[in-house]
Amino acid sequence: MAAESTAFTLVLPVLPLDDEVVLPGMVVPLDLSDAEVRAAVEAAQAAARSEPGKPRVLLVPRIDGTYAKTGVLGTVEQVGRLADGDPGALIRGRSRVRIGAGTTGPGAALWVEGARVDGTVPDPLPGQAAELVKEYKALATAWLKKRGAWQVVDRVQAIDDVSALADNSGYSPFLTTEQKVALLETTDPVARLRLATQQLREHLAEQDVAETIAKDVQEGVDKQQREFLLRRQLEAVRKELRELNGEQEGEESDDYRARVEAADLPEKVREAALKEVDKLERSSDQSPEGSWIRTWLDTVLEMPWNERTEDAYDIQGAKAVLDAEHAGLEDVKERITEYLAVRKRRGDRGLGVIGGRRGGAVLALVGPPGVGKTSLGESVAHAMGRKFVRVALGGVRDEAEIRGHRRTYVGALPGRIVRAVKEAGSMNPVVLLDEIDKVGSDFRGDPAAALLEVLDPAQNHTFRDHYLEVELDLSDVVFLATANVLEAIPEALADRMEIVRLDGYTEDEKIVIARDHLLPRQLERAGLAEDEVTIDEDALRRLAGEYTREAGVRTLERSVARLLRKIAAQHELGRRELPFTVRAEDLRDLIGRPHHVPESAQDPAERRTAVPGVATGLAVTGAGGDVLFVEASLADPETGAAGLTLTGQLGDVMKESAQIALSFLRSHGAELELPVGDLKDRGVHIHFPAGAVPKDGPSAGITMTTALASLLSGRLVRTDVAMTGEVSLTGRVLPIGGVKQKLLAAHRAGVTTVIIPKRNEPDLDDVPAEVLDGLDVHAVTDVRQVLELALAPAANGATPQVPVAA
Repeated sequence: MAAESTAFTLVLPVLPLDDEVVLPGMVVPLDLSDAEVRAAVEAAQAAARSEPGKPRVLLVPRIDGTYAKTGVLGTVEQVGRLADGDPGALIRGRSRVRIGAGTTGPGAALWVEGARVDGTVPDPLPGQAAELVKEYKALATAWLKKRGAWQVVDRVQAIDDVSALADNSGYSPFLTTEQKVALLETTDPVARLRLATQQLREHLAEQDVAETIAKDVQEGVDKQQREFLLRRQLEAVRKELRELNGEQEGEESDDYRARVEAADLPEKVREAALKEVDKLERSSDQSPEGSWIRTWLDTVLEMPWNERTEDAYDIQGAKAVLDAEHAGLEDVKERITEYLAVRKRRGDRGLGVIGGRRGGAVLALVGPPGVGKTSLGESVAHAMGRKFVRVALGGVRDEAEIRGHRRTYVGALPGRIVRAVKEAGSMNPVVLLDEIDKVGSDFRGDPAAALLEVLDPAQNHTFRDHYLEVELDLSDVVFLATANVLEAIPEALADRMEIVRLDGYTEDEKIVIARDHLLPRQLERAGLAEDEVTIDEDALRRLAGEYTREAGVRTLERSVARLLRKIAAQHELGRRELPFTVRAEDLRDLIGRPHHVPESAQDPAERRTAVPGVATGLAVTGAGGDVLFVEASLADPETGAAGLTLTGQLGDVMKESAQIALSFLRSHGAELELPVGDLKDRGVHIHFPAGAVPKDGPSAGITMTTALASLLSGRLVRTDVAMTGEVSLTGRVLPIGGVKQKLLAAHRAGVTTVIIPKRNEPDLDDVPAEVLDGLDVHAVTDVRQVLELALAPAANGATPQVPVAA
């Protein structure tokens, strides 16, 4: 291990080195124009006159005004002029000196005491030190070869002294002042060589990384330069080929700039397209951005920005088209006629565009399946002379389906609204948003919320699709939305649309539709001529009344198709001659027995209301109006099961209606001459058949009250009576909704008498006249009136028989 030697005490003038370090063995030139350097050299020369040998100075690093604790004894080898002509001195570093206290001496320099601290190395070298010498020489040689310093390589290889080899790293330009000070203050030669080796190793590693980065950058630059050169050559070759073939310079299909400038685009769209063309010209063919820009430009150029169809302002002709293609649906036809009339008057007076907005429309057709909502949209477009596009929204859960994807996504596309306008080829088509109530939401967003801007007449003239990112004017589009259930549409979205209800068809309307529309279409599909098979009106009426029971006509069309297929098959088998006329009595042999026989047509003993405690109500479902039966029974008093039991998959509102009905009868039973004592001790059970179907709402209140009153009094509920209305604790009959659909259902079911709340009487104006002619409608305000109308008179002298649940 090296040991410090303090055998000699030195007195030397200090030569400070600002941000510079000289190690033993190094020879450095110093500028004597510096006052401190000149003072130290002159002091050393003065002292050398009285001592043998060369003048000696103490080279001390000075960092930020602070002297290091260790310096280097240096001898002044020569004083003269430097290469630039300034006076200078050549000084050689000899050995390390630990700086002691200050002292006095000749001249203006600072004199200090010092002691030599050079360590010693055992001879021979231990194995670890020898390996360290080899490693340092190898690293130094590698670094010097990279710099082309071959002469210095030989000099380094010739150094065998460990201390001299370590101090030789002081010449390294990559070492910082702090690193050189660390080498200076390390007195042990082996430790100093280890430190020098580590510093050199780290520098070589950093240099390798820097060279790798520089090589990659250079390769990238070379590739771009080569690609640029090849592209210019390719352009030159294409130009020569075009000249040889006599083609014009630059095909329009390939020149997007020419296509954009030639296209009839709005000003802002043109500016955005030209910006993208600039980006395309700067990008390479291999760049994915170039592919995105081309797709975007193709989409923008294919959009019908200034294309519009002229509306057919023949109001009478439009109404005739609607009447010819759809029977009934007077509300919708009137609304379309009103829209065309207003459009015509605005156009005549120069009011086609007001505040940047045109006169579009947003209608929502709400009704049960099969009433013709979807086909009506095509008829509206036909009547107006516009293009028609259908957008299916059923099951859409991604907001991007409406507003489009951002262009940065792979496979990005514009939304369905933009695609619909593009498909139509005009800016004023009729767009049918089919099944808007079936739109769902999940983690990808809420499409219904994205439709808010599309269907708002105050906003859709500046609609922005995420893909296009330019304004699209939708104010001239007629949007027709279809839905089965209005409650399933978000309230904010429903508020932006004009609701038009399609409550279903009467039996007479179904016969007209079947005769004029369904039968000709199904004859063609069955391969039959019109004169080969005819169906008389009685057969159609029976098909509509007994074989189907629906608000629309889908099942009726299936029944007609099944009937014609059966006749075609029998003719091919030689069992039936054509032409053939289908009569009502032939239906059973051809397509089997009826599925929906009215209660009034059944045997009195088989009717549901043949026993006390069963009443007929009316309800509204997603498929239109329907007849609803309510059954009530009392438990055996010996079982002790008191209270109210409700079955039939009922909602909370309907359960509360049953409680209200029971409470009313308990408090007013004596007044109504009902044995209400049975309600206290015996359990009451109310059941709604079709238990698998969920049911809710308050409109069955008077029906449950009537069923319980029939049960307690023993009086049957009249078979021909159906009722709807909410009941209160005081017996008031409160208004409900869906009167038109419920009366249509009662008419289909063969009911002749209907009880509705008095406050719903104005709703009768919406019911077709032929339905009202076949119904005896009673508007009531109190449950007592309901019971008086619905309960059959008790048999003379008969005691009421209360049914008991098994």
